[in-house]
Amino acid sequence: MSFPISPVIAQAAAAPAGGGLQMIIMMVVLFGLMYFMMIRPQMKRQKEHRALIAALAKGDEVVTNGGIAGRVEEVGETFITVEIAANVKVKVQKGSVSQVLPKGSLKSV
Repeated sequence: MSFPISPVIAQAAAAPAGGGLQMIIMMVVLFGLMYFMMIRPQMKRQKEHRALIAALAKGDEVVTNGGIAGRVEEVGETFITVEIAANVKVKVQKGSVSQVLPKGSLKSV
C-alpha cells in the first residue's frame, strides 16, 4: 500500500542545491529595489525641505502644514513669526513650513 504523500517528500528531498544562492540573490535584488523606490526619494525630499527651512528670510511668503499662508516677519533659531493679516502674527516652528510661495502671491488672494 502506497501513501500519496511519500512521492512528494521524495521529490522535495531531491531539490537542487543551488536554491540557497537564488534566495540570497532575490533578497539583494528586493533590497535594491526598495532602496531606489522608497528610501532614496524620501531622503531627497528631506534634503530639499532642510534647504527650504535654512533659506527662510524676512519677507518670504510661506504656507504652513496647517494651511496658514502669510509673510515671514521674524526668523529665529527654531521658530518664525508669520503675519497672516494686518497686525495678526502667529509664531510657528520652522519645520511646519511646507512651501515658500513666489513673491506677490498673497496680494492676489
